[in-house]
Amino acid sequence: MPNVGKSTLFNAVTRTHKAPAENYPFCTIDPNLGVVTVPDARLAKIAEISRSQKIVATAIEFVDIAGLVKGASAGEGLGNQFLSHIREVDAIVQVVRCFENADIHHVSATIDPIRDIEVVNTELVLADLASLQKRHDRLQKEVRAGEKAAKVESAIIENLLLHLDAGKPAITAELTPEEKAIARNFFLLTSKPVIFACNVAEPDLAAVAAAAAAADRGTGVSYNKAVQYVNLARDYARHHFGTEAVVISAQIESELVDLSEEEAMEYLRGIGVKDSGVHALIRAVYHLLGLRTFFTTGEKETRAWTIHAGEKAPAAAGVIHSDFERGFIAAETIPCDDLMALGSFAKAREAGKLRIEGKDYEVRDGDVMTFRFNV
Repeated sequence: MPNVGKSTLFNAVTRTHKAPAENYPFCTIDPNLGVVTVPDARLAKIAEISRSQKIVATAIEFVDIAGLVKGASAGEGLGNQFLSHIREVDAIVQVVRCFENADIHHVSATIDPIRDIEVVNTELVLADLASLQKRHDRLQKEVRAGEKAAKVESAIIENLLLHLDAGKPAITAELTPEEKAIARNFFLLTSKPVIFACNVAEPDLAAVAAAAAAADRGTGVSYNKAVQYVNLARDYARHHFGTEAVVISAQIESELVDLSEEEAMEYLRGIGVKDSGVHALIRAVYHLLGLRTFFTTGEKETRAWTIHAGEKAPAAAGVIHSDFERGFIAAETIPCDDLMALGSFAKAREAGKLRIEGKDYEVRDGDVMTFRFNV
């Protein structure tokens, strides 16, 4: 929604000041784009083993779009313009306001994270219902003519219409893998994976971290308003979307943009927080997209590469160069944890930890790989 800290968070995530973050609705109209490196502590450790001259992280793209208000599906606020921007992305980070600040106007006048999530979800569901109904109506002529493909598509749409009509996002509909493949062509807004970013005020960040740690230990938890808001959002995200909610203080993170990584971490530890919320969010989004990382390393550079979960060794080789995939012979592979524990490739080889994998090997997150190919 407007004024929940989206642009402030975008600036923090992309380490820039390019998105306007003002205290009024729709200060963002055109989407802001930013390429973000995925933080990965393993890179530096692998580079140290290889004495690499250069480190190259992998990256994903974030888009900051305008806030959505009640009635957007019918053209309220920025309406259809907002919805078209959302339609182009692969996943959604929904920023939820979990902070109280009398100086920052809330479009609904009060703080209520569940109501805000439901307003956004309802508008996306209504937009999907409208587009599916149109598609269903267009298909009926072919269905009456007995076209098999049209009948299958129509049945899937009817199933989804019932699901959406109950206020549920399309991503939680029970469809077979074949039905999911067909439904992908509907480009539904609510079929995109979602993660929630609970935006809390600076003084509340440590309280939320302490409450989470106390809950893990099974000891008494001190609940202030922010902790209650975050717990509500987390519970809702888990039960209604089957996803997680990451806690972040966009204000703190945006103030850390001008500091070095070490200075920023030192500041966060000083206020009782172990890790940057921005780092946690980027990693969570990366995995939400079904992305995984493998590494290549040598004296020249250590580099992280992105693949989709479940992809095999030749596809990973193809990420580096199409010739590698075309002429793939084998991949020398070691999990980065084993390499880091042993401290060198020579010791890894002695310990029998370096494996030769063929075309059917499914690459795992954290694999360090050297490809053999012949074109």
